[in-house]
Amino acid sequence: MPAKNNKQNIIIIFSITLLAVMGVASLTPAFPTIARHFNLNMDEIGLLITAFTIPGIFMAPLMGILADRLGRKAVLIPSLILFGLAGAACAHTNNFNTLLILRVFQGLGAASLGSLNITIIGDLFEGNRRTTIMGYNASVLSIGTAFYPAIGGALALINWKFIFYLPLLAIPIAMWALTTLPTPRPENGQNVKNYFYSLWKIVNQPYVWALFSMNIFVFIILYGAYLTFLPSFLETKFQADSFEIGIIMSIMSITTAITATQLGKISKRFNKRLILTLSSIAYILALALLALSTNITMVIMAVIIYGFGQGLFIPTIQTLLAGIASVRERASIMSINSMVLRIGQSMGPVVMALFYIEEKFFFVFMAASAIALGILIINNIFMRFNTK
Repeated sequence: MPAKNNKQNIIIIFSITLLAVMGVASLTPAFPTIARHFNLNMDEIGLLITAFTIPGIFMAPLMGILADRLGRKAVLIPSLILFGLAGAACAHTNNFNTLLILRVFQGLGAASLGSLNITIIGDLFEGNRRTTIMGYNASVLSIGTAFYPAIGGALALINWKFIFYLPLLAIPIAMWALTTLPTPRPENGQNVKNYFYSLWKIVNQPYVWALFSMNIFVFIILYGAYLTFLPSFLETKFQADSFEIGIIMSIMSITTAITATQLGKISKRFNKRLILTLSSIAYILALALLALSTNITMVIMAVIIYGFGQGLFIPTIQTLLAGIASVRERASIMSINSMVLRIGQSMGPVVMALFYIEEKFFFVFMAASAIALGILIINNIFMRFNTK
């Protein structure tokens, strides 16, 4: 692949990655403002995340199968367009139920984005180069989650509806990908029965189930304790406004971005099981520190440690999953993982709300720390089956 085209392909992939995280990361700093506008409590405001993520639970596997059978672009381009148009439509309603319905449609558009970008990286790159690009992709994702909260928080100070115009950026990116991005031709020589048999043989392995389980737990923590409860924790305990909340949350993402860019070098020295162990310990410490935080300095220390763990965990898991399948099944494997992530995202606000006892955030963050301990245990019990 020519160097110029290679660079352009990477930019397109990274652009899709930025869109994949936009739907939640840009919105969460505005949760307190939106809650006041619609007169919602903490349980209800979390529905804005759940409505967006639930479609991915049901649609992601289908999208992966279609991407394997029909081609990546046949799924990618319509998804980008739906994501952009449904997102912008959210800005034109003052009814919370209508807003939730529009978030469902936006979630349908987003259902395949977080898996197809990783699939295409797996298609176009191999070996340590793949690991390196996965690391940079996770870094780009983290840059998005770093800046989106600040952008969303700033827009919310003017009008929270302005946040929903950001997804319109998906339209020109869809046109760019349609005309430029190379993707493998669908290989339809394998009949459907054999295709599903091959897919099941890949999925039905102990360490693959371990990867999926750890991903669910990580995203329960991220979308529950971190994205849903941390903004309200900062506003309630430290009287932070939406812009300040966005800045503090961005520190985690910046740390993740810096860490992820070094994953290629780290992977040359340490095996992936050890890397996942380090990330799990970072999660445990960060969340326990958040539970005990009495000042902003402790919060910042906690989000930095959390960001370090995130920067190691996400691209390592993605690299492992992208490497277990051939091009014939890769989109389906990554889409199954996307479904798993959506399950975690959807469960996160609900599960963490169960620990919001007597309106105390301490129990939320300590419960999340205990879940992170579960990730550590799963990694060290089941990942021994992985030899990569």
